[in-house]
Amino acid sequence: MARNPSSSDASSAKPSKAEPGPDPRDKAIDALFSLLAERPWGEIGLHDLAERAGIGLADLRGLFPSKGAVLAGFVRKIDLDVLNHDVKDMADEPARERLFDVLMRRFEALAPYREGLRAARRGVMRDPLGAAEMNKVAVSSMQWMLAAAGVQESGPLGAARAQALVLVNARVFETFLNDSDQGLARTMKALDEELRKAERWARRADDALRLTAPFRDVCDRAFARRPRKDDADDLASAA
Repeated sequence: MARNPSSSDASSAKPSKAEPGPDPRDKAIDALFSLLAERPWGEIGLHDLAERAGIGLADLRGLFPSKGAVLAGFVRKIDLDVLNHDVKDMADEPARERLFDVLMRRFEALAPYREGLRAARRGVMRDPLGAAEMNKVAVSSMQWMLAAAGVQESGPLGAARAQALVLVNARVFETFLNDSDQGLARTMKALDEELRKAERWARRADDALRLTAPFRDVCDRAFARRPRKDDADDLASAA
């Protein structure tokens, strides 16, 4: 019996690897924004999320501890999108210009999700605990944006800068949500104005610190703790 070349080839062929499916985290995030287009934040339950994402509740719990964490996962996703852009060509620009470029990239990445963000914002603002948690997420996000712009984000000063940038972003966000221009012209104008204001306040704060430095030094010396007699005796005995 003659060999069937096609059957021989089929039997000897190696099985092809299956294409990886979508990331279940992305499925949960997409499900959240799909639901936000239909109903308020407070009416979206975890069961709704799992069902819309096409995953089990146990799988959703393994991915995110809460509905708010799914929103935080979205923030992380946007941050990664911004951080994947190379900004080395702006290394010689002033810090304000670098921050403007980074934050505008972020608004551009957020633009397709505007309707869902509007609903999420309304819902989170009615939940004090949720709002506090989202502020932490926002501060962390802005620290990454500072780093992307080449601005120091670590330490107490870096944390203060990140919180200030959260306030800047919040003021511009309202304009962004209602910016019908495809190029986000109104958002660009609002962001430029807010960054200029923040820059002026930062300079005033630096000037105030420099001007009060001698007085603070005098106060530090005046109110410095003097060794008590017991302390002096302990030092003498130790010697």
